[in-house]
Amino acid sequence: MAEKVPSWIERLLLPKLSELSGEVKALNAKVESLEKVINGLRNEMGSMRNEIGGIRNEMGSLRNEMLARFDAVNTRIDSLEKSISTKEELAEIKARLAILEKKVL
Repeated sequence: MAEKVPSWIERLLLPKLSELSGEVKALNAKVESLEKVINGLRNEMGSMRNEIGGIRNEMGSLRNEMLARFDAVNTRIDSLEKSISTKEELAEIKARLAILEKKVL
């Protein structure tokens, strides 16, 4: 009777063990496939981070360039305001001079 139990267990369990072994192999293959996908995604994310860093640098450069241009425009406007102010003062002096010339003559 002791010899019959192991053969019975063997007949019952071996097909199940073989089936489970196949399933484990299939799961391992899926896990390896997922690992490859994850590694690919990690690489893409690294590339994207580098691109974002480059874009940030470009944006910083553009910002600095725009600030420099705004400063140049402000300087020009200040210069024009001074010029207009000087022209207004000159016109006022001419008008006063004309009045004084009329009084003297």
